[in-house]
Amino acid sequence: MNMSMMVETSALQELVARSNRIGADRSVCNWGGGNTSVKSTTVDHLGREVDILWVKGSGSDLAEATDKSFTALRLEEILPLMDRESLSDEEMVEYLSHCMVQSKHPRSSIETLLHAFIPHRHIDHTHPDSIISLCCTDRGRSIAKEIFGDRAVWVPYIRPGFALSKLIGEAVRDNPQCELVLMEKHGLITWGDTSDECYANTLRIVQEAAAFIQKHERGEHVFGGSRYAPLSQPTRDALVVDVLPMIRGVVSEYHGAILTYDAGEDFLQFVNSRDCATLSQVGAACPDHLVHTKRTPLYINWNPEHQDAAQLKEALQAGLQQYREDYAAYYERHVDFDVPMHDPFPRVILIPGLGVIGTGKSKKMANVAVGLYRRAVAVMKGATALGQFVSLDEKESFDVEYWPLELYKLSLAPAEKELARKVAYITGGAGGIGSATARRMAMEGAHIVVADLAEDAAKSLADDLNAKFGEGTAVGVAVDVTDEAKVVASFQQAVRDYGGIDLFVSNAGLASSAPFVETTLRDWNRNVSVLGTGYFLTTREAFRILVAQGRGGSIVFVTSKNAIYAGKDAAAYSATKAMEEHLARCLAVEGGPFGIRVNSVLPDAVLQGSNIWNSAWREERARAYGIHPDELEEHYRKRTLLHVNISTEDIAEGILFFASKRSDKTTGCMLTVDGGVSAAFPR
Repeated sequence: MNMSMMVETSALQELVARSNRIGADRSVCNWGGGNTSVKSTTVDHLGREVDILWVKGSGSDLAEATDKSFTALRLEEILPLMDRESLSDEEMVEYLSHCMVQSKHPRSSIETLLHAFIPHRHIDHTHPDSIISLCCTDRGRSIAKEIFGDRAVWVPYIRPGFALSKLIGEAVRDNPQCELVLMEKHGLITWGDTSDECYANTLRIVQEAAAFIQKHERGEHVFGGSRYAPLSQPTRDALVVDVLPMIRGVVSEYHGAILTYDAGEDFLQFVNSRDCATLSQVGAACPDHLVHTKRTPLYINWNPEHQDAAQLKEALQAGLQQYREDYAAYYERHVDFDVPMHDPFPRVILIPGLGVIGTGKSKKMANVAVGLYRRAVAVMKGATALGQFVSLDEKESFDVEYWPLELYKLSLAPAEKELARKVAYITGGAGGIGSATARRMAMEGAHIVVADLAEDAAKSLADDLNAKFGEGTAVGVAVDVTDEAKVVASFQQAVRDYGGIDLFVSNAGLASSAPFVETTLRDWNRNVSVLGTGYFLTTREAFRILVAQGRGGSIVFVTSKNAIYAGKDAAAYSATKAMEEHLARCLAVEGGPFGIRVNSVLPDAVLQGSNIWNSAWREERARAYGIHPDELEEHYRKRTLLHVNISTEDIAEGILFFASKRSDKTTGCMLTVDGGVSAAFPR
């Protein structure tokens, strides 16, 4: 490797490391926002040494950035653009595509020219709370002069692109003494000769602004002071569980939504304040927020001290519908090109007494919306300490939200999978069939509630799913399906985590085998308790949530071949499996008017990976057939018409079918997954 290539590699590694450090602090760098760069050299395909700019690619997040998140462009081809009078966004994107060193690199940041035109080697563009507070204050420019003097250049708000980049580039060149650029209603630009110096300068400038704001904080008078006293946590928890499914049902009218709830002290201070109702409607604290939070949140005018849950639900229903109408009108007022309207429901909901609810296509994106609004609250707190909070006007907001270059970043997201935006609650979730189903549904984009008597196993599986499919994919909850209070508590946790459920898989089980006259009352009651009462209690809670959401849903019972086949020496087990099957049919009748489908999957002889078959059940069934336990798998294979053994993955595929849109018009149905046992043919 020659010296130029070594310099290039080192520069990129430093850039990635600096980006990760900056992105790790969300008070400095928003999720998905900001960009960083370094100017370096490389050797091109002809062996020539050329100056290049490494800059963050469009759509990536600095905290999670790798070397594949950055793009290298030839500086000698970019810098002549400084002489242009104008350049449209489309022309800019087309031009920069020809400047890329390698076509496999991601499309460069919207603000690439900004990094190229500033004559410094290492550059950070961030959106720190303290700086945005300053830049979103009506007296921001004069206060900036007081804090930074001639060290700062202030530029008025212009949407990112060529014009803003040229303005900033010229301002920095014309003011060689400056150390930073403050972008009105937008953000901060800093730089350094080395990566460490650039990082240190960014933090130093941010801290200077933060220290100034701290001197002017309003204490107990922040946000106009307190209007409502905080509700107790138990009261908040009960209200949230009551209202989240209804909210989720409404905001899922156009697209499914996952919810998140946050009652942090900063949020409670804001929603309980006198100024929240008006301050929250001024506008977004930063252009980077708009795509994920919309211009404004929905504020619910509800008095937590004197109004009850029923009145809160009425206020939510009215507020959500009004927000939808207002958003559609906002879209119609400003749209001037062919682009479909975004989902018109809010991404952020503010409720006095309760806190903040976020909505999104996934748990991660719901958390992003709430995380960005936490930054907005911090900005409004700082801005109102300095003066009056100001934001982008309605037209400026629309131009960011529906900006083709911003829409392009959204287009980089992979296509949604079959169960995207769905929440599946699975009992016996840590067992053989349950875990196979959880993994299969997660592969198709579902969020998973792994519910199991073995809490540690449930949480371990949830951890595995989160590691493989992304944070927020799964939660593990403890449930004893025979205990009504514990069943209710587990579903309440699912509601708090995701806002509700869409898919319920009743799978918790056990098995026992004995001749009828040797079957004890304890054995009988144990089968009925888990397989009968357990299915009743859990399905009843699932049914209630699905009805509250008003968007239908799918319930899948995992029963057994024995539900319709009189298994030898298994009267207690077979009778309760038949009970499950008939309960499913009854629920299909009751669920139809609500769009709730109820179907059953009937496995047989799932020996591999099954906790049941690793228990005494294996020996008991072998004894019933007069064979050795080691011969049982082959016995079952030969018994099937297809001469196959059944796996947990086979059952998971059957469950997935009933959970998916492929069975949208099927309910009250039984699907046998047994390799073909003629004695168990449904009839």
